[in-house]
Amino acid sequence: MQTITHKVDFCVIGGGLAGMCAAITAARHGVKTLIMQERPVFGGNASSEIRMWVCGAPGCLETGIVEELRLENLNRNPHVNFSIWDSILFEKIRFQENLTSLLNCSCQSAEMEDNCIKSVTGWQMTTQTFHKVEAKYFADCSGDSILAPLSGAEFRIGREDKNEFSESLAHDTTDRQTMGMSCLIQAREYDSPRKFVPPPWANVYTEEDMAHRDHQLAGLENFWWLELGGDQDSIADSETLRDELLKTAFGIWDHIKNGGDHHADNWDLEWVGFLPGKRESRRCIGDHILNQNDMISGGKFADTVAYGGWPVDDHHPAGFKHRGAPNRNIILDRIYGIPLRSLYSKNIGNLFFAGRNISTTHIGLSSCRVMATCATLGQAVGAAVSTAVENGYISPRETAQKHIKEVQSILLDDDCYLPGFAREIPEICRKAKLSSSSGNPEVLRNGIDRELNGNENFWHCQENSFVQYDFEEEQEIHEVRIVFNSDLSRPHLNIRALYFLNDGTFSPPETLVEDFDIFADGKVIAQIRGNFQRLVKIPVSVKAKSLKLVIRKTRSNQTKCGVFSFDAR
Repeated sequence: MQTITHKVDFCVIGGGLAGMCAAITAARHGVKTLIMQERPVFGGNASSEIRMWVCGAPGCLETGIVEELRLENLNRNPHVNFSIWDSILFEKIRFQENLTSLLNCSCQSAEMEDNCIKSVTGWQMTTQTFHKVEAKYFADCSGDSILAPLSGAEFRIGREDKNEFSESLAHDTTDRQTMGMSCLIQAREYDSPRKFVPPPWANVYTEEDMAHRDHQLAGLENFWWLELGGDQDSIADSETLRDELLKTAFGIWDHIKNGGDHHADNWDLEWVGFLPGKRESRRCIGDHILNQNDMISGGKFADTVAYGGWPVDDHHPAGFKHRGAPNRNIILDRIYGIPLRSLYSKNIGNLFFAGRNISTTHIGLSSCRVMATCATLGQAVGAAVSTAVENGYISPRETAQKHIKEVQSILLDDDCYLPGFAREIPEICRKAKLSSSSGNPEVLRNGIDRELNGNENFWHCQENSFVQYDFEEEQEIHEVRIVFNSDLSRPHLNIRALYFLNDGTFSPPETLVEDFDIFADGKVIAQIRGNFQRLVKIPVSVKAKSLKLVIRKTRSNQTKCGVFSFDAR
């Protein structure tokens, strides 16, 4: 069999949202990058193969690349077709400059040099080809942390006891049990009855078996509690657990359809997942292990590069076999920062990680494992790698210790919110005179690009509104950056589990500006039509004494139409 060798600066293993965001960010900042994904599609748990919701911090919607993906989907996928969603994720990788992608390629080995990874080799089943990737930096975004056993990176599996990190919510004793995995199901409502005949191997359930599991076809039910395996080996036992999950899934649907009145006559089983979606397996160990106390205190780290806020959502290891409540759900009263020190290996000198395998305790993972949080962790790793390359291929540790402000600056400029930090305004805009057709435009350069602590932080606009910078002398302008209001208080889901007969369609938030023009010294230098994104960066090449943004069309007349920032560099 042939072997193809690739030489890059950065190699990402795993193409879920964390790996995607790591690879895209690094590539966009000029780093030659390769992403290796063992599945035929990108997205991991969010893809059509598993179909889990992209959840994050309630009340504090994540921005950056994950918001870019959601807005793209709202614009192009009004009827929530998973093939469209898959194609959006595919194109973000496939057509990104500086980024090579290997689908259907499973990482199988790693070559070490001292305490660093020199190369990895994967097997691509479709082409029957080995791919060897040599890189300066690697990121394990595989979920199961395949690079840990291959490289010797330290990792943990299971639950800590209460005493190790003084976590009141931790288990009484240390064990190797984890949260389980799920094969989700989806259903569609029709205008006439639909019959369901279960396979002969499906499990049979009674209403008593379904206690504590909401299985009515209403609202936001996505059968997340269809879960097994935390009391077994979540890696080694995956195949046998998949078989049991399928028996469970078809048995549950048989109960809903044929086991009493569940108002399901007109419902049909649309889809069953054959690839289990995992919650927990190996967790790598970094210079800091995120834990319950960090979350409760708000995680105020000097090297904050992302944040979490999902509840402490700890699932019982036995999953559906456990006849009590399937999980405990403890709401946090604030979001918490996550440090870069939790995103690189303690003992492997060039290994980053992002996703559900970061350096955290079991209790910490129960909150930070959700995919919108994982996406921001991936974007943070991509920013850290680009900073490391820019500073002469320094180590992840040195990046965190000496260059963290550069990493944070990249993230803030790319519209990632970091609690407790504000974006630095470019000098030419900071010193310029700022005026507008209405209202006080100073909010456009306060460095806060979202509603926060009761402050809107955006300039209200309507059609033909304008805002203008006047510089003391002519300036060279290479890029115009704008952040529009994408209504971060909107419902966060951009996919469905249940398809109701009278479901509405998806569309971009009405608070976004759709059409706008950019003027330099009174001359049009950019005309944007049909915008549906929040962050817009427009490359330009002009010398001017003034820069003007004119709003031509909003998506509605509501008062929330607005702009968070408008500046240039």
